[in-house]
Amino acid sequence: MTSTATTTSGTVRRAAEPSSLLPTDALPPGQHFIAGEFRPGTTNETQSVVDPSTEATICDVAQGTAADADAAVLAALEAKEAWGRTLPKKRAEILLAIADRLAENADLLARLEALNTGKPLMVAEDDIAGSIDSFRFMAGAARATTSLAAGEYAEDHLSVILREPLGVVGVVTPWNYPLLMAAWKIAPILAAGNTIVLKPSEQTPLTTLKFAELTADLLPPGVFNVVTGLGPVIGARLAEHPKVDMIALTGSVNSGRAVARAAAETVKRVHLELGGKAPVVIFADADLAAAAESLRAAGYWNSGQECGAGCRVLVHESVAERFTELLVEQVSTLIVGEPTAGAEIEMGPMISKAHFERVLGHLERAQAAGAKAALGGGALEGTGYFVAPTVLVDVPEGAACTLEEIFGPVITVETFSTEDEAVSRANEVPYGLAASAWTLNPQLGHAMASRLEAGTVWINSHLVLANEMPWSGFKSSGYGRDLSAYALDDYSRTKHVMHNKAR
Repeated sequence: MTSTATTTSGTVRRAAEPSSLLPTDALPPGQHFIAGEFRPGTTNETQSVVDPSTEATICDVAQGTAADADAAVLAALEAKEAWGRTLPKKRAEILLAIADRLAENADLLARLEALNTGKPLMVAEDDIAGSIDSFRFMAGAARATTSLAAGEYAEDHLSVILREPLGVVGVVTPWNYPLLMAAWKIAPILAAGNTIVLKPSEQTPLTTLKFAELTADLLPPGVFNVVTGLGPVIGARLAEHPKVDMIALTGSVNSGRAVARAAAETVKRVHLELGGKAPVVIFADADLAAAAESLRAAGYWNSGQECGAGCRVLVHESVAERFTELLVEQVSTLIVGEPTAGAEIEMGPMISKAHFERVLGHLERAQAAGAKAALGGGALEGTGYFVAPTVLVDVPEGAACTLEEIFGPVITVETFSTEDEAVSRANEVPYGLAASAWTLNPQLGHAMASRLEAGTVWINSHLVLANEMPWSGFKSSGYGRDLSAYALDDYSRTKHVMHNKAR
C-alpha cells in the first residue's frame, strides 16, 4: 500500500550533474558463485537490483532455485573434508590474504556498496574497514582457541578435548550491511574450518558477489559459495537441507522463525541475529549534551537501518525538555543526500520502496496515536526513498512506535520518574540486542548494566563496537554470537576423547 504521509521540510542534496559511483565494467557477474566459478542458474529468471537514491536499475542478478542451492551445497560438501583438515596456521594465512585483497580494493567495494544501498560514502567506507578487520581478527583467533585442559578426570583415563568444524554452514545475510554482515559470518565460519553456502539479500547482492570474484583465487573451490535469490526459496532450502550442518541468519524476527522451523526438521544448529529496539535511558545527572551528540550518530547511522540504533529514548522527566532541545538541535544538522553528492553526506535513503513505505506507515500511525514530530516526520521531496531525520515527542506510553522496530531515521522520546520505572519500560520491548544508560553516577551505571535485558549495554555511549567483543541478543533478538572468539565456539563443536591408560 502506498503511504499517504506528507512530505516534510528539508532537502536531499543531489549531485550537481549526473555522475556514477562506478563504471559498469566494475560490477561483478550477476550469477551464482559455485565451486570456485560464476555460473548461470538453472533457469533464466533474474531480479533487478535498484539504486535507492535514484530508483534506477543498476543491473540484473540471477534469481536462484532450490536446485541452485543444492548444487552449491554439493560443492561445499565436496570441499569440507580437505578444508576442515587444513591447519589453523594455513587457514589464518588465507584469511589474512583475504583481508589484504579487500584492503587493496577498499575504494571499489565502498563505492559499490554505496551504489547498491544508497549509503553515504563515509558509512560504506566504515563498513569495508570493519569487514577487513573481521578477517584479520579471526585469522589470529583461529590460532588461539582455548578449551578445558587435557587431564585425568576419571581414574586411569586421560581426557582430551578436540575442537572440530561443523561441516557445511548455510548463511543468510541482510540488506542493511551487505558486506559487513557477510564478513561477520564468513570470517569465523572459515576460521573454524567450515565451508559455506551464502545467500545475500536479493536487494543488495553486489558486494558479496564482488567479494567472491576478488577472492576466488585465494580459497579452494567449493569452500565459499554464493547463491542469489529469494529468502523463501534459497534461505528455506538451506535451512531444511539435510546436508547443511548449521544455518546462520541475520534478519527479521519473521525470517528467523521461518529458518528455525525449517531447521528443526533436521535438528541442525541455528544462529540468529534478529534485530532490536535499543532503549536509551537518560538520568537527570547525565551529560545531556554528550547524550544528544552521541544519538545524532547512534540513532541515524545508516539512516537508522541499524539493529543496535539508539532509537527509543527514556529520559528523566526533570531534564526531558532540555534534552529534547539538544537532540533536535543536533539532528537538524544532519546532511541528507545521494552518495554522489559529496563526502559530507551523512544520511542516505531507505533501502527500497517497500521499506520506505513501511517506515512512513510507522510515522503515520505514531502521529495518529498522539506523538508529535519535533523534527521531520515524513518523506523528503524528490526521487529516491528518503525519509527526513525524525524526532517524535509526546509519545504515549506503550505506543507501537516505542515497541516495534521501525528501522528508519526515527527516535522516539518518552519520560520516566524513577529508576524502577525506567528499567521496567526499557525491558518491555520484545527485543534484547542492545541498550544504553547515561549517568555520571558509577554505581547507578553498574546497576543499569545488570538490570537492562540486552546482549550489549553501553554506559555513557551507544553503538560502539569492537571485533574482540561479542555481539549477541536476548529474547526476540535471537541467539548466537557474532564477533569475538565466542563466534568460533558457535561455528565449531567439541569432542571429548578419553584414553584408558591403565597398566
